[in-house]
Amino acid sequence: QAQEDSSLDGAVPIPLESGSGEEELERVIQAVVDNVHWQMSLDRKSTALKQLQGHMWRAAYATGHVKGEIFEDVVPAIRKWREAGMKVYIYSSGSIEAQKLLFGYSTEGDILELFDGHFDTKIGPKVESESYRRIAASIGCATNNILFLTDVPREADAAEEADTHVAVVIRPGNAGLTDDEKSYYSLISSFTELFLPSSS
Repeated sequence: QAQEDSSLDGAVPIPLESGSGEEELERVIQAVVDNVHWQMSLDRKSTALKQLQGHMWRAAYATGHVKGEIFEDVVPAIRKWREAGMKVYIYSSGSIEAQKLLFGYSTEGDILELFDGHFDTKIGPKVESESYRRIAASIGCATNNILFLTDVPREADAAEEADTHVAVVIRPGNAGLTDDEKSYYSLISSFTELFLPSSS
């Protein structure tokens, strides 16, 4: 990732380890730490950064230091959708490993069985419409039979461009929306606001 980023403004290079002692190793480690801080300061969604975060989270979740926080309306809603025969997938800029940790060690317990699959940035960036077409093809579903939930307008736009239905979720801690965004998107603040299509 550092090599790919080398032409970017402010990129922090990571020297190749030459194997010449403790001091050299410390220099490489510090460069990796600095590079990670640089990526995080730009809110990068690089697969490499997300994988590293996944490794760190694995240790934190496994020891019980961290739990994935799940809003109380989520699990009952997903159970209803699944009982109605719907499939539920996660698409996140967090790696698939990180997703499985969050949902496997959540405040609601291990809820991984509620999901039919996981996607991360390996399928493509969340702000590109082609990513949503790839997901639809991967799960064998037309894009217009998919509802994508997000709190990020640029992701909503990309999903809509792929002919996917979208609802923007308003939750505590999410970035605010402009007045235009509030009037344009379908907004929900709880999964209970999503109604199942009638079976008739």
